[in-house]
Order: sequence, then structure tokens, then C-alpha cells
Amino acid sequence: MRAAANSNILGPEASINDIARRAGVGPGTLYRHFPNRQALQAAVLRERIDTLCGYAEELASDEPTAAFASWLRALLGHARTDHGLGGAVLAGPVDLGFDCRQAIHQAGAAPLDRAKGDGGIRADAAIDDVIQLVAGIALAARHGTDPDQPDRLLRLVLDALRVRCTTASVPHPTA
Repeated sequence: MRAAANSNILGPEASINDIARRAGVGPGTLYRHFPNRQALQAAVLRERIDTLCGYAEELASDEPTAAFASWLRALLGHARTDHGLGGAVLAGPVDLGFDCRQAIHQAGAAPLDRAKGDGGIRADAAIDDVIQLVAGIALAARHGTDPDQPDRLLRLVLDALRVRCTTASVPHPTA
């Protein structure tokens, strides 16, 4: 049912008939695999999160700072195409079989830790903070009219996370 995973373009409100039509199958086929809409949504969400987490593992042999930046771009893509799917699934009684928030955080922590260990990313960067920033970019982009804004905002975040080699010290605003 991989084809059904691409149907989330219509969002979580899409009818089973619309999803089946976009997947190129009949509604009965979907119901044979998924007892209800929420089970289908949970399967789509699970596949998307598994793909995102797997991508972090694929990047393990890449240069650490570049790998972390690539994973953040994938996270932004994931967040921008969610269309409320995560909220719709998590609002109901469906058990995904794992904690999706924890899975994403663990997946992102690995490339972040490698980039910090390599000296390319600030030592005080925390995965929770970085994910929150990316989620904010995705949320802001949903209402924006500039299609390039999400990428620009992510570049600003990445620039802020990178270690700078300077001799000048910039005072902290509260100092």
C-alpha cells in the first residue's frame, strides 16, 4: 500500500474514495488492509516517520555537519507536508507501536551529536530546540506566500548553529 502513502496531499480529511482513487485502487482494497481511516492515516504516518528516521541512519557516513543539515532539510520537508496528519492520527486511540516524537528526536540526536563532536555545530545545541525551530518554520510557511522563505529560514537556523571561528567576542544581550 505504498501508493496510499502519497495520498496525504489531500490531508487527513480526504475521503477513503479520494485516497483509493489517487492510489489507483478501489476503496474495498483499502478497507481490506485498513479497517478505518485512522488506521490508514496511522500507517501513512508510520511510514513517513520510519523514512525520516532511516534517512538519519543513511547519513551516518557523511560529513557530520553537512549530514545534520541534510537531515534538518528532510525534517522540514516532513513537517511541511504533514497537512495535519500527525495531529489527526495522534488525537485518536490508534497505537502506532512507537512514540513518534521520541523516534524523531532520537533520529535527529545522532547526526546532531556527530556534528557537535566534529566541531561544526555549537556544543549547546539541543535536539529539542532545533526540532522546535524547524517546526516553527514549517508552521510559518503554511501561511506565507513566498515559496523560498522556508529554505531561507532554515539557512538562518543552520548559520546560527554553526561554530564560528572568531577572535572577537560578542556580548550576550543580558550581559
